[in-house]
Amino acid sequence: MKPREGFEKGLIFMIDLHVHSTVSDGTYTPRDIVDLAKEKGLEAVTLTDHESIAGNGEAADEAKKLGVNFINGMEMTVAYEDHKLHIVCLGFDEANPDFKQLYAKIRHNKEKNMDQVVEYIQSKGLDITMEKVKKHAAVHLDRYAIMRTLVAMNLPCKIQTLWDEYLNPGLKEAGVYGDISAEEALPVIRKAGGVTSLAHYHKDIGMKGWSWEKKEKALKELMSFGLDGMERYYPNYSPEDAEFAARMIEKYNMLATGGTDFHGANRRGIELGTGHAGNMNVPFEFYEKILARLGHN
Repeated sequence: MKPREGFEKGLIFMIDLHVHSTVSDGTYTPRDIVDLAKEKGLEAVTLTDHESIAGNGEAADEAKKLGVNFINGMEMTVAYEDHKLHIVCLGFDEANPDFKQLYAKIRHNKEKNMDQVVEYIQSKGLDITMEKVKKHAAVHLDRYAIMRTLVAMNLPCKIQTLWDEYLNPGLKEAGVYGDISAEEALPVIRKAGGVTSLAHYHKDIGMKGWSWEKKEKALKELMSFGLDGMERYYPNYSPEDAEFAARMIEKYNMLATGGTDFHGANRRGIELGTGHAGNMNVPFEFYEKILARLGHN
């Protein structure tokens, strides 16, 4: 699909390569994400729900109908050293046998023992049951269904507090807190014809607390596993964060991506395409380079 008229004259059209829907922990359906992208004038959008590809078909169909460029995606949590990393995966073949095997393993890990997680949260004094959780399972009966249930209870605390004080401890107690290693997961996405990008490297789920030297060393090792790029733009990068990302991308010829990490009402103040107070404008050039890497050009 070609960019709309005016691109060849040097006009910049926005894209967003990091977006969540109701399939995981967003508040817009996959179809509504694409509708919003069209409304806001985005030239391209992807769907990167946590450990799920369930919304890609619906989003792709809507994108085709509305004339919006779309790449199928998923945000994958991997273990690396003593940290969790989020990896944005784009353009992979969902029917690839290696990917299907990896995905089945991921989904099993994300959905097993959810009854034990609920029991743990109950033990902390909250009135939650599996029946209530099932009513909030948009697609998967997983941690995000539990989180939606907790949010619906209108507890007097922030969403992050619910994760930190109830859900994450419950996941650990139930033995479902671990993730597939980066060394195992990254090559599979490449085998499936996709590309991978390190998301929000500066966060706790990332490389927060490491020296710049250790971050660079880690990036080099991750690239040896199959990592293609990292997010060049993210809504709350500091100037130092942005400079490091830009330097690493140039130094190692990494694929540059960028996205708002849009979650709708679950991450207030972050708008699709434009981020926080209009501080995002990921160029269409990134989309073109991804397509070239995927072999679509």
